[in-house]
Amino acid sequence: MQYPGTTRMAVCLAVLLVSLAARGQEAEGDAALEPIDSVTIIGHRSDVADVPGSAHVMDQEDLAVFIDADILRVLRSVPGVYVQEEEGFGLRPNIGIRGSGLDRSARIALLEDGVLIAPAPYAAPSAYYFPTQRRMHSVEVLKGPAAVVVGPRTTGGAINMISTPIPEQPGGTLDFRLGDHNIADALLNYGSRGERVSWLVETVQSQSDGFKNIDGPVGGSTGYELEDYVAKLQLDSDPAASIYQSLRLKAGFTEQTSDTAYLGLTTEDFELDPLRRYAASEGDQLVSEHEQYQLSYVIDPGNNWRGEITAYRNDFKRNWYKLQSVNGVGMSSVLDEPLLFANELAWLKGATSPDDAITKRANKRSYYSQGLQASMEWGFGIGDAEIALTGGVRVHEDEEDRFQHEDAYRMENGALQLTTAAAPGSKTNRVSSADVTSFFVDTEIRNGKWILTPGLRFEDIKMQRLDYSTADPDRIQGPSRVRDNSVSVLIPGLGALYRLNSDWRLLAGVHKGFNPPAPGSSAAEETSLNVEAGTRYDSGKLSFEAIYFVNDYDNLVGTVTESTGGGDVGEQFDGGEVVVSGLEVTSSYAWSIGRVEVPVSLQYTWTTQAEFESAFDSNFDPWGEVSVGDELPYIPEHQLRAMAGLTTEQWRINIAASYIGKLRTTAGQGPFDQAESVDARVVWDLASAWQFSPKLSAYVKVDNLLDETYVAALRPAGARPGLPRTAYLGLTYRL
Repeated sequence: MQYPGTTRMAVCLAVLLVSLAARGQEAEGDAALEPIDSVTIIGHRSDVADVPGSAHVMDQEDLAVFIDADILRVLRSVPGVYVQEEEGFGLRPNIGIRGSGLDRSARIALLEDGVLIAPAPYAAPSAYYFPTQRRMHSVEVLKGPAAVVVGPRTTGGAINMISTPIPEQPGGTLDFRLGDHNIADALLNYGSRGERVSWLVETVQSQSDGFKNIDGPVGGSTGYELEDYVAKLQLDSDPAASIYQSLRLKAGFTEQTSDTAYLGLTTEDFELDPLRRYAASEGDQLVSEHEQYQLSYVIDPGNNWRGEITAYRNDFKRNWYKLQSVNGVGMSSVLDEPLLFANELAWLKGATSPDDAITKRANKRSYYSQGLQASMEWGFGIGDAEIALTGGVRVHEDEEDRFQHEDAYRMENGALQLTTAAAPGSKTNRVSSADVTSFFVDTEIRNGKWILTPGLRFEDIKMQRLDYSTADPDRIQGPSRVRDNSVSVLIPGLGALYRLNSDWRLLAGVHKGFNPPAPGSSAAEETSLNVEAGTRYDSGKLSFEAIYFVNDYDNLVGTVTESTGGGDVGEQFDGGEVVVSGLEVTSSYAWSIGRVEVPVSLQYTWTTQAEFESAFDSNFDPWGEVSVGDELPYIPEHQLRAMAGLTTEQWRINIAASYIGKLRTTAGQGPFDQAESVDARVVWDLASAWQFSPKLSAYVKVDNLLDETYVAALRPAGARPGLPRTAYLGLTYRL
């Protein structure tokens, strides 16, 4: 395994180790100060009350209510987060925060256990890989100044997925369920914590035949198969040692095969049968593999400081073989104008076509990201103020390698026949990379009723794109074009919280939003001024939070992907000045009726403004020709989720309703155009469980309880449905 920037890494390590040694010599004299113990970015749900900014933690107890395997259903309970379904199971989620844009979750920072987890977080952040939600212990969502410590994408925020920890006592979990669409899903983990050696092994095995039906005599699955494996090993110092030290290894492997396509339906066909898939999408399939490795060293003397160094490596490769065009016409054009492209639409549906009329692209890409990140936390006091200072460094590099070709087919009576097989790399042959050094300093100052969190992040990003000839698959001739670009940026942030009393708090924050450009891009980096202010109440049983936010963009950047359409994939467009503002409200209450607990909760997002403040013309499909005042696509004005339940020691039942208001699919203003908008919808979910014994329980879960038929998205090509009613029966056994 190789790591980037050997000289930079050595310097950063030397500085950190000298600092650790110095703190070790001072530890005995500072024993009166409280220790700092920060395993995650936020900590625990109880810690959120004193975060001077918008932050949310969904812990194990929260996730166990609906036992969701779909991260999009989990995130519906977080205000300010926008989601777009794709294949119905949440395997490739589209997530945005506070109007950041949600295509492929590329405009937020995604982490697993505090490590950036997107395929190539700087060079190609589109999340074609996403951690398996079933094996997550908790989920953290950071918005506002809290996102500065994560970087580099601070415009919207960050999501940190926290995997199953090693249990305190030997044991584990076996959770197995069966469901509609031939769903079979199993989670198994087991681990043990010892004085010196601790370990955990875990796997998720999941499959489904899917819920769509392919036209034609071949048909086939529209589902998926997924295998996920994780192992953790922890070696701790002798409990009698004066300074605690720990070496922690995590390794994971995920393999997924999805029989999925980008091809949707015309509006007329969707109304007749929303679960239909045209014959030309037969054989569309995504095959992927992901490997992750993390090695961490932790030192904690139990006094006033703590240090951690993590080396990481992620490898991801995938080949999405899917329909690209018909008779040289893009699928989106065919479905948008079915009368103009009547022949092409007929061929999509299975009518016999000429040779080479149907084109399929092998979207073959491989990625890696690797690096070293280190942080040190130090607590001390000055007068009446308690100060927690955290400093960190990340030395990182990542790469995306595109090596794609297109094959051509004839449609014959509903079945595809290969007519021209292309050479590997004959369509796209290029490599994009990024080399990064970043630093951050974050401070928490507590003095009386005030908590202040000034922070600063520095990112130095060097990017390169190498274009090779499509006639040179072995890349012997070297690149035909080399494009370099770089950016260095300071990202400041400040959060403030005032404790009115033990229950009420006032909070406010301001920070710089930043998204780096793509390798070789001529677009400017994306910058914004992000401000938030609100109040928070927590009395134990009743909690309430209301935060108003404004993200004022100097320059919003749009990036073409296969899932957005428009322009060459990877091309970027400057969108100029944009303002996104809104109100986020969340509340919960629980009361008791005899032995029955009755929890209720509500999360609401009112996006008061999401508009362009400049006019321009672009080839980016979601924008097109933009006028001042046009609203951003895929951002509804209103989102709401309400949940209520009945819970006892032996059983529980919970029901939730999620509302997403009508939204545009392309930039525009005034009355909604039905061809460029998605109607509002309400989706109900139900979950109930029965505890037979301390070890054995059973549950019934129904997603989309009322079988609501709705359009999940109109991009990149036609209407695609959300998940229809899906029922599960599961058993959980505590080992």
